[in-house]
Amino acid sequence: MAAGLKRDPIVILRIDGEDLRDFVDSPRYEPEAAAIFSKIGSEDMSLRQCLLAALQLLNVDNGMPPASDPWVAENIIEPALQKLPAGQLEQPASQDVFLEQLKKLLSNIAERLQEQPVIVAHTENTFDGSGVKRLLDNKFELDKLLDSVWKDVLIEHKNKGSRECLIAALDKMADAAGLPPYGAVNQVDAVVNEALKTVNADERTAVDEAGFKKLLTDILRAVMMQLNRQPIFVSNSTVVHEPLFSSSAILSSPPVKSSPICIHWGTVYSPGTVQLSNDKVYYLVTQVLLFHQFK
Repeated sequence: MAAGLKRDPIVILRIDGEDLRDFVDSPRYEPEAAAIFSKIGSEDMSLRQCLLAALQLLNVDNGMPPASDPWVAENIIEPALQKLPAGQLEQPASQDVFLEQLKKLLSNIAERLQEQPVIVAHTENTFDGSGVKRLLDNKFELDKLLDSVWKDVLIEHKNKGSRECLIAALDKMADAAGLPPYGAVNQVDAVVNEALKTVNADERTAVDEAGFKKLLTDILRAVMMQLNRQPIFVSNSTVVHEPLFSSSAILSSPPVKSSPICIHWGTVYSPGTVQLSNDKVYYLVTQVLLFHQFK
């Protein structure tokens, strides 16, 4: 998997409240906050519920670490929330009250982040079919890959034309086609499912080698056309938790205000294709920080 996933570097962000404070003070704040208020469907929701729902819709572009992370919720959000009027938090929220109190909450969160910066590993990607097109346009590479996939399928699957077999074969071609593994990104899965329907994958049984290769090519072409019409953007942010700070002396030195670090190693995880576990992110961040500390 790493061969295809290395195209999307992990960006290591140090979120210290500065960007969040800039967002709150910028002309962007009010229209974006109003749009969030409309989106969360505030009927029958208390101000607290509205605010917590709003935080889930903010991201690193706003200077906000993932609000769904338990450490962020406990150490950053909850203390900031406690500074707001307790009685008002349990009352229904009008848009004006929501905008005012969200601004206060985000300012409180920015203060907490200044005291306790959060390290976030962030990735993003757009699936627009361009990778599939490159593969389909390169007949030599396509034929070589189809030959390899066919040999693997001969060993692994009895029913060569079944939906399950075709999905397994597409997974083997995913890296070369610039696609995530099936099951990793729901929106892309939906596109693949529609492409499978175009070849009646649910109704097929066995096919010969030529028929199998044609099926895969037709499926890839259908996926390419759909993604070209409607590209899919995915992103993933994962918090690198407190153990990184306490267990490594390399972070005791003053933080350097610089551009985010991009990791371009051979094994890098693509947005949406895998959920980054804390141990993987911990390893990546530790290695990159060691590199920058001692280079």
